[in-house]
Amino acid sequence: MSSARTGETPGTSPGRDAADPHRWWGLVIIALAQLMVVLDATIVNIALPSAQRALGMSDGNRQWVITAYTLAFGGLLLLGGRIADLVGRKRTFVVGLAGFAVASAFGGAAQTPGMLFGARALQGVFAAVLAPSALSLLTTTFTDPRERGKAFGVYGALAGSGSAIGFVVGGLLTEYLNWRWCLYVNVPIAVLAVFGASALLRDRPGHTGARLDVPGALLGCGGLVAIVYGFSEAEPRGWVDPLVLGPFAAGVVLIAGFVWWQNRAPSPLLPPHIVRDRNRAGCFLTMALATIALFGLFLFLTYYLQVVLGYSPVRAGLGFLPLTLAIITGSTQISARLLYRVAPRLLMVPGMLLAACGLLLLTRMTVSSSYPTEILPALVLIGLGMGLTFMPVFATATAGVAPHDSGVTSATVNTSQQVGGSIGTALLNTIATSSSAAYLAAHLHSPAQRAAVVPESVVHGYTTAIWWATGIMLLAGLSAALLVTAKPPKQDAATPAPVAEPVR
Repeated sequence: MSSARTGETPGTSPGRDAADPHRWWGLVIIALAQLMVVLDATIVNIALPSAQRALGMSDGNRQWVITAYTLAFGGLLLLGGRIADLVGRKRTFVVGLAGFAVASAFGGAAQTPGMLFGARALQGVFAAVLAPSALSLLTTTFTDPRERGKAFGVYGALAGSGSAIGFVVGGLLTEYLNWRWCLYVNVPIAVLAVFGASALLRDRPGHTGARLDVPGALLGCGGLVAIVYGFSEAEPRGWVDPLVLGPFAAGVVLIAGFVWWQNRAPSPLLPPHIVRDRNRAGCFLTMALATIALFGLFLFLTYYLQVVLGYSPVRAGLGFLPLTLAIITGSTQISARLLYRVAPRLLMVPGMLLAACGLLLLTRMTVSSSYPTEILPALVLIGLGMGLTFMPVFATATAGVAPHDSGVTSATVNTSQQVGGSIGTALLNTIATSSSAAYLAAHLHSPAQRAAVVPESVVHGYTTAIWWATGIMLLAGLSAALLVTAKPPKQDAATPAPVAEPVR
């Protein structure tokens, strides 16, 4: 049978599936969906100050705009991958796109903080279905190793640049239209992707033997929600209040139940042998700790630039560009070149130290700090450090796993990122608001002082939380140094270099 008839490309072995003639257009659709998910995260960061004013959110509750999304996304990501295996990746891809669009429209029309929080959680639910389907479709669409490597490169570049695009587009939409358009913008993107997927993507049938671990998903996600809720209530109620300690205790019990169930479930959400490997466990812990430190920083810098320094949304969005560009540079120009030459921890540990140095610089922020001389150098150091870390974490975590475990292992890396972001945003926001309130109470002696003391108290809260973030980042470096003992991975000609998920 000729290659023209089978659709095989040069270099494809006869035993391989016929290459999809629409595969490169399919890549555009897959990348567009991933771009939408990444774009949405950074757009919402820039729009948050405007949304908070419009809907009357408290400083303690504003973090739910971020954590509602990351909790649902991270908590259900493994289940979303199983659903894709069960019913088919193309079907779940289309459902994820449509659901994400509806949730975005609901969020854009929100009239209360609760409506916005609910819409963000719903976005996370559908993103948990969409993301693993997109990556799986990319793998099954490109069967030739060389083409697959190019496709992963394009996918990774678009996904990585999406955060930078989101900062700028979020600023433009917020400043010249309305913060609501930062959510509405997903609707036309998703509609275009749905039509493109229906026409251009193909998929193998789902595996009827796949089973869903619904109890595991409920236990794991419920435990995370309880812990994050406890952090959010600590600021208004105090750390020893029963309504704070109760959720913490419930969260610990639920997480313990999740671990117990995963060792007994017939088809566990997270197979225990995945995390028993020392190197993989070290990578999961390093990623979680690093994003605990990083996600809170996004929140604080957004408010610092717009509220304290008085930047417009567009200017604030542009202010984040050096961070994103440094992450891309560290990942593609440094880590990618050294990945197969040095041990992973020789990239990860210096990366964590660089990021910690950048955070340490930000602890010196004042109400009148200069962006070019004080903020910019810190962002570059943090970005380079994260770029050095993400690629080896992903490569080491997924190295040497059996083919049937590759999907769940990749999803676990992304889950640790989203879970870390959820906990970090809630924890550091609570530390910041509590420290700010304590500073204000100690220094505000008369109404005449308010104009000067309130901004100082806000910045004091941010810097206190960033001190904590610095310590957590150093702890991430320590975990990588002690747990990740792997040698440089062997580059398999038939396997593309791993694609590190961008920070959302």
